[in-house]
Amino acid sequence: MRLVFGRLPQMLVMASVVTTALFVPVVAVLGALAMGLFGVSVRAFVTFGEALNAVEGLAAWWAILFVPGLVYSACMMPWGGKNT
Repeated sequence: MRLVFGRLPQMLVMASVVTTALFVPVVAVLGALAMGLFGVSVRAFVTFGEALNAVEGLAAWWAILFVPGLVYSACMMPWGGKNT
């Protein structure tokens, strides 16, 4: 348990980097699918149907995509000891 909590900050930083790197491509693909399949405008997609402003909508999308980024980081984290 100590190992998990000791590596938690490192895992959160790794998840933040992964989420930030994949944010634009993933949201662009999801937005294109929403526009093509359902006719949703880009602004409505980003702002969740005008429920949020643009900045809040982008932050909400980032937070939503942080969850799979965190799962990926937890799976790919080198949990073993340091190689010397």
